[in-house]
Amino acid sequence: MAVYEYEHTTTACPLGKVFEVEQSIHDKPLVRCPRCNEPVRKLISRINIKTSRSNAELRDLGFTKLVKRDDGVYENVTRRKGESRYMERGKPETMPHVNKIIRD
Repeated sequence: MAVYEYEHTTTACPLGKVFEVEQSIHDKPLVRCPRCNEPVRKLISRINIKTSRSNAELRDLGFTKLVKRDDGVYENVTRRKGESRYMERGKPETMPHVNKIIRD
C-alpha cells in the first residue's frame, strides 16, 4: 500500500486542507473527501528512497550514482571500467555508458 496526498479544492475539513490516504496503486484516485465529501484533487508528491547499500552494491545492481561536486560537475561514484570519474555538462564523452548497464 502506498500513501497519497490529496488537497481539498474548496474548503478544508477536519482532515485539513492537505491530507494523506493509504491506497493500493491499482485504486482509482479519490474525487471526494472520505470525511466531508467535498471535492479533492490528488497531489504529485516527492518521494524519498533511502538505501543502506554501498556504492559497489548499487553499481552491481545496475544503478549509477552521481554526486554533485560543482556547478555542472558530478562525480560518478559507481563508475565502471572505462567510464569517466566526473560527468561534466556539455561533454557527452563523460556520460556513463548506458549500453553497458541496460541489458535484455
